Amino acid sequence: MIGIVSYGVYVPSYRIKVEEIARQWGENPANIKSGLLVEEKSVPDMDEDTATIAVEAARSAIHRANINPTDIGGIYVGSESHPYAVKPTATIVAAAIGASHSLTAADVEFACKAGTAAIQMSMGLVALDETKYGVAIGADVSQASPGDALEYTAGAGAAAFVIGKNRNNIVAEIEESASFTSDTPDFWRRDLQKYPSHGGRFTGEPAYFRHTVSASEALLEKSGLRPADFDFAIFHQPNGRFPVKAAKTLGFTYEQLKHGLMVTQFGNTYSASSLIGLAATLDKASESQRILMTSFGSGAGSDAFVFRVTDVIGELQERGPKVEEFLLSDKYQYLDYAAYAKHQRKIQT
Repeated sequence: MIGIVSYGVYVPSYRIKVEEIARQWGENPANIKSGLLVEEKSVPDMDEDTATIAVEAARSAIHRANINPTDIGGIYVGSESHPYAVKPTATIVAAAIGASHSLTAADVEFACKAGTAAIQMSMGLVALDETKYGVAIGADVSQASPGDALEYTAGAGAAAFVIGKNRNNIVAEIEESASFTSDTPDFWRRDLQKYPSHGGRFTGEPAYFRHTVSASEALLEKSGLRPADFDFAIFHQPNGRFPVKAAKTLGFTYEQLKHGLMVTQFGNTYSASSLIGLAATLDKASESQRILMTSFGSGAGSDAFVFRVTDVIGELQERGPKVEEFLLSDKYQYLDYAAYAKHQRKIQT
């Protein structure tokens, strides 16, 4: 049995509403909100970057299950906004959590699915008995050019998952996984470019839907399961519409989807997007329930997983901050566009 031993999430406390961004560019906020199904997004503070929020998520995961950091033999951080072009984020996380020097660590990049790629890498490490635990993190402080459509959704957040194989402390067994990958140029950022570019006509059907649906169908065939066999479903969330359409195409209901649909309030947290959705779902899941999660990364690919919740989940849910706590309005502060732009400029320099 290989699966999730613990999990942790971090979302910055600042927010900006869609209305505020629309006001700056003279756009109709009602049209944008109805088109994207996003109300607001998270904004990193001036001293927060991918490394700092990855550390916060990792610390939360370790604390939740009272894990000894020296038992961690691998740390993989998936992101497309690492603070250094040459210097790993993973080593910063390792030092911050007090991990042993006897570990392997690496940064992973595959657009928004780098975090799930990190889970697969951790699974392999644990399966080979190379370590007791591997830590997989998806973290991003997403970039968007001012005035671009991406600016309405590009948020910030991190999620960390501890992967192990001791059935006595696994909260969600990974029963099966499948991937679907192709060379589809829907979104990219070349070296030294500050903001990403995107090919509009490639974004939907050729990229997101082809890959999420194909990976999910491969997973269902491989596992012998049907949509009705799942209690929850999570898909990558570039906006609110895409995951709802993908779920409907595959035969999943909104009831199965809604518990992990965090994009409406956090925005698209890129590598953390589907992982935060998974954490929010684990916060509410019960023993024996099944969860389907399918990520998506531009360029393009999807990783799909079947998780089966164990009897350990109830005890672990109360040991750390739940995702819904990051949705409480008394814990965050709204920015106007001038303050938001100042935050973004500080982060990028």
